[in-house]
Amino acid sequence: MSTRAICVSDLCSHVSSTKKTLAAGALCIASLLSLPGLANAESHETVIESHAYSNFGSPKYDAGFAHLDYVNPDAPKGGEFSTWAQGNFDSFNPWTRKGVAAFPYGDTESILGGTADDVYGVYCYLCTTMEYPESLDWVIFNLRDDVTFSDGSGMTAEDAKFTFDYFMEQGLPEFVARVSAYVTSVEVLDRYRIKYNFSPDAPRREVIQFGGGLPILSKSWIEEREKRLDESTLEPFMGTGPYIIQSYDTGRQIIYGRNLNWWGADHPLNVGRYNFDTIRIEYFSDSTAALEAFKAGEFMFKNENSSKDWATQYDFPKVQSGYVKAVELPDGNIGTAQSWVFNLRRGAWQDARVREAVRLMFNFEWSNDTLFYGLYERVNSFWENSDLEATGTPSEGEKAILEPLVAEGLLSEDILTAEAVMAPTSGNRNFDRRNLRAASALLEEAGWSIGDDGVRRKDGVELTMDVLSFSPAFDRIINPFVENLVRLGVKAKLDRVDIAQYQERRRTGDWDIVNHTFGMTFEPGDALKQWYASITAEDSSRNLMALRDPAVDKLIDVVVAAETLDDLKTATRALDRVLRAYGFWVPQWFKDVHTVAYYDLYRHPEPLPPYDIGVQDLWWYDAEAADRLKAAGAF
Repeated sequence: MSTRAICVSDLCSHVSSTKKTLAAGALCIASLLSLPGLANAESHETVIESHAYSNFGSPKYDAGFAHLDYVNPDAPKGGEFSTWAQGNFDSFNPWTRKGVAAFPYGDTESILGGTADDVYGVYCYLCTTMEYPESLDWVIFNLRDDVTFSDGSGMTAEDAKFTFDYFMEQGLPEFVARVSAYVTSVEVLDRYRIKYNFSPDAPRREVIQFGGGLPILSKSWIEEREKRLDESTLEPFMGTGPYIIQSYDTGRQIIYGRNLNWWGADHPLNVGRYNFDTIRIEYFSDSTAALEAFKAGEFMFKNENSSKDWATQYDFPKVQSGYVKAVELPDGNIGTAQSWVFNLRRGAWQDARVREAVRLMFNFEWSNDTLFYGLYERVNSFWENSDLEATGTPSEGEKAILEPLVAEGLLSEDILTAEAVMAPTSGNRNFDRRNLRAASALLEEAGWSIGDDGVRRKDGVELTMDVLSFSPAFDRIINPFVENLVRLGVKAKLDRVDIAQYQERRRTGDWDIVNHTFGMTFEPGDALKQWYASITAEDSSRNLMALRDPAVDKLIDVVVAAETLDDLKTATRALDRVLRAYGFWVPQWFKDVHTVAYYDLYRHPEPLPPYDIGVQDLWWYDAEAADRLKAAGAF
């Protein structure tokens, strides 16, 4: 495979150039391309034109690849995929907090695409190539001229610029703040060429992805309808993707239909994907009702998230007969850091001793044995089950990052010598007296004394804690936790509400402790600010706990500025170590497999890719098997 990097001021001497290493440590594999389009480069700058980009080494797929390695390129098209979702919906706009949104699966696409076997590479998708200087001060995307929206109208650079401006004007504040720090302007160079200019202060590792990561929406469609991004709507935004909403019953069902005239069906990134004619989502108020509907054949696929149900409910006759498969499929992703988080806006939870006392009252070991049937592992890290997780005492590289923060008084000296904080362990009974004694001592030290009525008070104020929840399936997990807290002297209770109230209260901060899932990536960067930075504490869908900590802020900057993969891993481990030491969460559990059940009419590639089960886009429908099951009365 060849690459091309061209210096405009001395073009002839560089025509046969080989690989060029970017100043920021990035390396891009470029295809041998014609020269037009490089005239936009500024004098004396080396400009690289490529089909893909990676910060760390070469992207996995060369220019001209036929299809992704993990797909079945001959997968048949047709049939229906059906599954379930919990709760309800009253909007098809996922980019606003108003309403309860059903995400528009397969409607929208972005300029760059990723793969499920290359965590560091991004590839031209709505573009043919991208051009950028070694400084990464800008990127030009040469857009495809055959991309169409679902109504058949062509997509152009004007649509891309309009979408960027639209999101910057009406998008969520946390998103606008992030992008504004990176992208200074967007220019339409011609009908199919668009340029994103980047701030000189923006860390270079993410600028390409910032430019190519937004969905592209139709300018004319939005302007004709005067559609606002910050309002809920049951009229889905029009995009360029493989599926459109065919029908829906508000709060109950959505059916997505495959766009038979989809422009991207033969794109190398799509060959063997998006195989179902329709995708049907059935909504249920709780998982028990959903499971019974699955057993009855009302939908065909269930990703089971209840350990109890997985252990006790999947021996029903259709499983025994082979009509339904119940299997565990490997999951190579970072373990999802599921937890409860404290609302740090509230005075009691600002004291680390109080948070630790509460954390000691959740007995994972008993829960796993008694409630989860031993199916889970404990979450200890925000990058669980990966080499980004902090382990043991800090490495020399981590110490070099942490020592200046200790010198500034932002971190305790203990961080340099202590083992990475692990979740508390408990005995085989839910109520662990050892942990109760430790938690009681912490609360007494923090000034929370227990009264004759068994309730702890400080300055006459009771120590109360409501666990906000919406899922009945979580009652059996929360109630034993609450019982332990009550025995500690905390006036705790389960506060279960409907999903609309739940979302509104999470958004407005009207809670003490609430379930939260930290979805980290293999290449953490600026998005960490939405999760943990002080600047997002006031209003963020990710920094729910309202974390404000200068040491964390500075560590995020170190992660974002990392130029090599080794530096990135070291900085992320240091950040992970400090986040865990802060203790704003009660870590829960994870598993490294997908527990799925489905009627034996779906097929998938072997093996599946490491980072995505790909049910709705890699799997396909076996019509003959479906006919056999139907004839047998399986559904």
